[in-house]
Amino acid sequence: MNKMGGKTYISTVDVALTGIFSALWIVVNLTLGPLSFSLLGLPILHDFGVFFTLLLVAWVTGRFGTSLMAGIIGSIFAILLGGPTLIVCFAASAVVFDVLMFVNHHRIRVARYSLATTAIVTLVSAYFAGVLIGVFFTPGETVSWALTFWGGWHLVGGMMAVVITFPVIIALEKANVRKIKGDTQ
Repeated sequence: MNKMGGKTYISTVDVALTGIFSALWIVVNLTLGPLSFSLLGLPILHDFGVFFTLLLVAWVTGRFGTSLMAGIIGSIFAILLGGPTLIVCFAASAVVFDVLMFVNHHRIRVARYSLATTAIVTLVSAYFAGVLIGVFFTPGETVSWALTFWGGWHLVGGMMAVVITFPVIIALEKANVRKIKGDTQ
């Protein structure tokens, strides 16, 4: 964030990056979600795509609000482009993800504490999405089914996102990708 006249604002680079990750959010919601259901009948790839996106936008910007903006903007456009309305539950989970990332000050670093807390934040957010979808978008199912079975499968998708995204972030850190953006942390 830059300071100008005592006010803090998100840089134009962060806004542009959030736009790019919003577009990625749309693509993964409209491709991986249906693919997951046609192949497995489960939401695993949907959660993977959603949290892969959230983890990357959180890592690259390190700012409060960018993950939730990517999730909300991406969800709105995914629904407008014909995606199911249950995608709104992933927007809600993006809000939870962004708020819980206060634990790491919205920075994902290659350190045990940072990676562990980020993994927990991701898993809680994925489970939250699964429970919301299970409760509000699966007629005929019970709340206990949403809390156990459906929330559990979303948790698996969140774990998959962590397992795949963390090595990507570590590789990007080693390649000094932040220098492109001008970060020196």
